[in-house]
Amino acid sequence: MQVTYMNGAGNDFMVMDARGQQPNFAKLAVELCKLSNADGFMAVDDSEKADFRLHFYNADGSRGEMCGNGARCICRFAYDHGIAGKTMVVETDAGLVPGERLDENTYRVQLNNPGVLDLHRKGDIAYVELGNPGVPHAVAAYKGDLWVDADSLREEMRALRFDPAFPKGANVNYYQPLEPGVVRILTFERGVEDFTLACGTGGGSVACVLWLEGKLPESTLTAHSRGGTLKYTVSGGNGVVTSLLLEGPTEVVRTYEL
Repeated sequence: MQVTYMNGAGNDFMVMDARGQQPNFAKLAVELCKLSNADGFMAVDDSEKADFRLHFYNADGSRGEMCGNGARCICRFAYDHGIAGKTMVVETDAGLVPGERLDENTYRVQLNNPGVLDLHRKGDIAYVELGNPGVPHAVAAYKGDLWVDADSLREEMRALRFDPAFPKGANVNYYQPLEPGVVRILTFERGVEDFTLACGTGGGSVACVLWLEGKLPESTLTAHSRGGTLKYTVSGGNGVVTSLLLEGPTEVVRTYEL
């Protein structure tokens, strides 16, 4: 069995071509993520609706609806292995995700539009689900320095991850505005149950909230995480997001023969 270890702006994944196979994905996710300390496991499968099917699992073996940085990495994997061309469509649990190769390392995907977008789910904390069923995110502004204060915020964000206001549980995203259209983001991610170096759908949820609040004058967001920088472009009208693009780097770290 060949497995590729990939990185997308700080999120790392174990990736395999599972077409024609029926492995226990949840068990494989736990075993492979322990091997490399990866955030998640992804498998390519056949699809009747798209170029291929993405199975995504968190490091604890729980299944995830979708992963933004994972989707970019799986697009590169599919292109590199001749599974898809420079443009492709990926079937996910959250819906169909178009992807595109911009250059050898840079890939762009169209994230699922928000199925739920509540700016005040818990006080000033917004709640966003990207897709249907959606990837759940809590989003809140932070006035301090996220990089300096991260360790002191861990338990606060962990509590929000399990807060009853978010029945599905939530990835918790704090953002620190730096200038118009530029933020820092810190994400406490479900399934990992700790901070991750980046979260593609988390940044997308922040972008949707800022766009709806009228705080994205150019409709673009540059999001700095501790793992790298991602770019989002939001389109829509009358308070409805109709397109959410995510662009950023991918890296093939190594290949395992298991």
